[in-house]
Amino acid sequence: MKKWKQILRILFILDLEDGRLNLFESFPFIKRFFYNRKYFAWIRTFGDLVFVILILLGLLGPQDPQRNVMLFLAWGIWWTSVVLSWFFVGRMWCAFCPFPGLGRLLQNLGLSRFKNPPKWLTCKGLHLATALFFLIIWAETVTDMKHSPFLTALLLLSIVLGATLMGVLYRGYTWCRYLCPFGKITGSAATMALTEFRSDYEKCKDCKTFSCRRGRDKIRPCPVFLGAYHAKNNLVCLVCGHCLILCERDSPALYLRHPLREQIINKGRYITCGYVIPLLMGSQLARFIYETPYFTWFENLLGFGKAVTFTFLFAVGTLFFIELIKGGSILFTYYEDELFGRFSPMVPVVMPLAFTGELVYRLRYFLEELGNFLPTLGRQFHISFLISYQFEVPPFWIKTISYFLIFLGLTGGFYVAWYFYKKEFEGLVPFKNYLFINLLLVFCGGLYLFFQP
Repeated sequence: MKKWKQILRILFILDLEDGRLNLFESFPFIKRFFYNRKYFAWIRTFGDLVFVILILLGLLGPQDPQRNVMLFLAWGIWWTSVVLSWFFVGRMWCAFCPFPGLGRLLQNLGLSRFKNPPKWLTCKGLHLATALFFLIIWAETVTDMKHSPFLTALLLLSIVLGATLMGVLYRGYTWCRYLCPFGKITGSAATMALTEFRSDYEKCKDCKTFSCRRGRDKIRPCPVFLGAYHAKNNLVCLVCGHCLILCERDSPALYLRHPLREQIINKGRYITCGYVIPLLMGSQLARFIYETPYFTWFENLLGFGKAVTFTFLFAVGTLFFIELIKGGSILFTYYEDELFGRFSPMVPVVMPLAFTGELVYRLRYFLEELGNFLPTLGRQFHISFLISYQFEVPPFWIKTISYFLIFLGLTGGFYVAWYFYKKEFEGLVPFKNYLFINLLLVFCGGLYLFFQP
């Protein structure tokens, strides 16, 4: 009972000093799971096989969305489960991701140059990944990709080819570390996860081998060139546990924490989040509008087609959130420190809304198409009795769930703003500024609520 009380305290009471629980110590079966690499291999292999089947169904299967289940499996189950995983296990999904599977196989066969990633990639990878994310969201929307098996398979295949090329040219998971657009989004969202994978400084401080980053005994090092002792946040670490078998000091462990802990500690200092959050929120606003009658109004007003109108809304939405985040950070009055450097405290304020907004968008597709899954499966594989198992999730409940999640995101944002005002920046932020910050957040939430289909 004491253990569960501690868990509840960690989840609901923010403690920046000692607000973590070592899950390896409290639940040894979790540690055994991470140490037994066969489990990871089995899950990855299963994921790779399912992924291959999805691509084949998209390329060779029926192109009628009512006769191909790959659309629901890809956009409904896969995407929604990925977004949900952000809030619980951070980037652990990336540890099982099928995109680098072929590249990993080629590396295991010795068919790779195993070179270090070039400097231009380490410097410009964030910009390239952000551009790829814009391109993917744009293509998904304007081509109605969620209703096209072929285009969906083509998207998946193109990402696999990109990851494979990087795997052949460079060592490790170069694609995952620097170029994967989903990785950047997942990494940013993982800073709000309930868990974190960290090393023990006391165990690491006298280490001379740095095996977790360099490898040892023909065991390859951390696939994203990080090493447990360098995992200071959730942005890059894949939570793959590879460093566990390399560390001689039993240092890395999985910890339970308050979901806003990392956001408040770092106060928007991550440049990745500074790029990703306004782009993500701008895309969400444009996608929400796209699915409402208001989009037709914008289309008629601008006099352009759907593609140009959506691009315009995407760009304007992104610029709007960039300026809103800048303005909100200025209202905090304290956004630069001699030791801490520059930071953007408005980023962690809007971040809960940004990622619950993405969950709203993905979950809506899942709920709207859930009742069609079995009939679609029946039509595709000629299983006649499944066709009668059609049902519909009432639109009222879909909207209610969407509103609840948006309010949940707003609640998280209000809490972060209050914590900064009352504790982190105590006495530095004028009360009227604090009110304006909350009004900006309310305005963002109002836009999300107003443009719900």
